[in-house]
Amino acid sequence: MTTTSSTILPAELEDLVALFEVSRTDAPTSDEEREASLQAPKFGTVFTDHMARITWRAADGWVDRRVEPYGPLQLDPATAVLHYAQEIFEGLKAYKHADGSVWTFRPDANAARFARSAHRLALPALTVDDFVGSLAALVRTDVSWVPSGEDSSLYLRPFMYASEPFLGVRPSAEVEYLVIASPVGPYFAGGVKPVSIWVAEDYHRAGPGGTGAAKCGGNYAASLLPQVEAQKNGFDQVCFLDAVEDKYLEELGGMNVFVVKADGSVHTPELTGSILEGVTRSSILQLVADRGHEVVERRIPLAELVKGLASGEVAEVFACGTAAVVTPVGRLAGSTFDHAVGGGGAGELTMAVRAELTDIQYGRAADRHGWMRRLA
Repeated sequence: MTTTSSTILPAELEDLVALFEVSRTDAPTSDEEREASLQAPKFGTVFTDHMARITWRAADGWVDRRVEPYGPLQLDPATAVLHYAQEIFEGLKAYKHADGSVWTFRPDANAARFARSAHRLALPALTVDDFVGSLAALVRTDVSWVPSGEDSSLYLRPFMYASEPFLGVRPSAEVEYLVIASPVGPYFAGGVKPVSIWVAEDYHRAGPGGTGAAKCGGNYAASLLPQVEAQKNGFDQVCFLDAVEDKYLEELGGMNVFVVKADGSVHTPELTGSILEGVTRSSILQLVADRGHEVVERRIPLAELVKGLASGEVAEVFACGTAAVVTPVGRLAGSTFDHAVGGGGAGELTMAVRAELTDIQYGRAADRHGWMRRLA
């Protein structure tokens, strides 16, 4: 069944989940061990007992929808992904609401981006049905792993990789799609803290015509060395400029960036093809517009931002992504400048938007845009 609308109805979701054959592990994590893991989960280090999986073959299409025990993958040394990096991934969360139900946030948007990433990496497109169905099938199998603590959630990682064993530069004729899940606690232990950002001037994340708009591992690998160098200089994150003129803001290693001016207008780099179209980014654009702020998507020169920080014209800077949701920026620096942002603290609009978005995700506020989808 293929859903043409981005909204999957509850009855349709039941049909999608039913397509996945569930093979439960013979060695499930004990209740005691699981509860201990859920007390203070560290991002991406503990995983649930199962994983969802679908196989694609050029001759058959998508087949063998299943949920199976979490475990190592067996790869031939010639597996294509190891040599040609033909892979993509996504990231989203499952949230436990006060009544015990489990929901996720805008999975249709993640599914659409996953399909766009697949196209750019010459991988087969996965339907919205299979994407959302796989999430629900895994969450229902491992529902006891969804934490209920303050700002805790079950992080979901769908990914797809070229699994055919061969050496040769061509698209793989075999592909594996999987979803794994990891319970996570608050991104900021002890409360939200402003981060410091170093602007990279010798490295670029992506260039025109490249894979910058796709969510693939190569983009993140390209950000690792400048990230390490930024941390050696005492900074938390790195921000990249465009690869053509080396003057316009693009994004952080894994987050989109926003600039709030003193007049209340909210600015963010426009999507030029080398910037990932964040689901959190688009949601924030909607929320700040709802609040009556002028929203501007445009190319933002670094020189303009530096000048605005020095003069006070720029009041706040923040970054956003699935893991941290909204991250206030308290300091921005480069080789020729170093400025505190808004006195070094978290900005008022930054924190208000973060609170509003998380309240929607956890069911504490009305979902007026219909973003939430129930999984279990």
